Amino acid sequence: RFLCPSGPIRTSLNSCRLGPMTKPAADSRNQSEVAADVAEIVARARRAQEAITDWDQQRVDELVTAVGWSIVRKDHAETLAQLAVDEGGFGTYADKLTKIQRRVNGLLADMHGMQTVGVIEEDPARGLVKIAKPVGVLAALIPTTGPDATPPMKALMALNGRNAIVVAPHPRTCKTSELAVEYMREACAQVGAPQDLIISLTSPSIDKTRELMRQADVVVATGGAAMVRAAYSSGTPAYGVGVGNAVHVVDETADLDDAAAMIAAAKTFDLATSCLADNSVIIADAIYADLMERLATAGGYLCNEEEKARLQAAMWPDGGEIPALDVIAKSAAHIASLAGIQISPGTTFLMVEEDGTGPDHPFSGEKLSVVLAVYRYGGDIADAVGTINDITAYQGLGHTCGIHTRLNEHVDALAFGTRTARVMVNQSLNEGAGSARNGLPFTLSLSCGTWGGNITTENVNARHFINVTWVSRPIAPRPVSEEDLFSGHWAKYGA
Repeated sequence: RFLCPSGPIRTSLNSCRLGPMTKPAADSRNQSEVAADVAEIVARARRAQEAITDWDQQRVDELVTAVGWSIVRKDHAETLAQLAVDEGGFGTYADKLTKIQRRVNGLLADMHGMQTVGVIEEDPARGLVKIAKPVGVLAALIPTTGPDATPPMKALMALNGRNAIVVAPHPRTCKTSELAVEYMREACAQVGAPQDLIISLTSPSIDKTRELMRQADVVVATGGAAMVRAAYSSGTPAYGVGVGNAVHVVDETADLDDAAAMIAAAKTFDLATSCLADNSVIIADAIYADLMERLATAGGYLCNEEEKARLQAAMWPDGGEIPALDVIAKSAAHIASLAGIQISPGTTFLMVEEDGTGPDHPFSGEKLSVVLAVYRYGGDIADAVGTINDITAYQGLGHTCGIHTRLNEHVDALAFGTRTARVMVNQSLNEGAGSARNGLPFTLSLSCGTWGGNITTENVNARHFINVTWVSRPIAPRPVSEEDLFSGHWAKYGA
């Protein structure tokens, strides 16, 4: 099983839920030496953080802008994107470049004008004033599929709250994460900020990462259930994300050209490394044939039953829930060749028809590859909602679903009937991580609520990395009588 620095993990994009590989060795020295090494790093970060505790909003904004530019500037972004592909072997250069620039610029736009220093809210009617203060030192666990964009996204959120951050790279892609940290440290120096506001954990190991989580003030764990449990059990406050496996519904009223284009775009972006890439699509019977034709035109190839069986054997040669490493974020041509399937040069993703969910139907899970499971429903939107819940109950509980429709009642059916944190309407599911076309915060950490073992259902953003002091002043009393509170109860049940 592919591993994050903290151990074997079942995760999603921006995750290490990948296939077998050599386990990164635990630190060979005794735990006291590891603890001392980490303590020295955290102490450096803490000193740097204390140096900017009294900075005003303008100076913080200048720091954030400089650090953001150090990542998105053309030469740096291109170098990071290429190194991520070369070092990790996942996804494509062009899409990683797009992701770096789109995510970081989007986050900077979200934070533009955001008050994270001093008084952030006043409510005279209730006599309340809210004051933002730093949380301290963040520990950021970085997945092997996001070594380029994830460190700056987390660092920018941290810095915006006047915090420091220690990055724990994945051992497989540590050079990429370390280079991103180097760029950002240079930007800190450029504006007169301590470089140790951003530090990379050197020679990352399971023991070091666990110790970092224990010593930091808050943990940001991008990964799946086991990583979240490790972060929460560290004794340190933590934000985590959940397993992906996003599901898309297309009903009989949808714009089929737009639906096909959005599904194909999300499925193939960066070769499906995103936890938001469509893993399953549920199509109304009335438009099933039409949409499948459009998906084929958009680059999809529908496997027959024999090809589906060979594809399953290639993707899960030893059974289990996690696809083989050799299919993760690889091209459709590569995956098809492993399964002995002949496809045309223009094919960019594979499709399989499915009617079941759970361990006996592995295509119903998160595939981290350009393979799409296709379901159909009879036209009653309740049937589609039931299928979403069955799929996400297997993998992806709390994450994301979407629908292409013209009917608000169908949107409501998904919104009220599914256990998902995000319901995307007439969009690419990848836009669930923030988009110029919606109001969701830009992030690479998509939380899934208690359904997915997380503390929040929100897109983790800069607001999560400030402490808030509430100042309460007395106001005119607002007495509430027992009659106001209980008259309805008394009338119905008696006093």
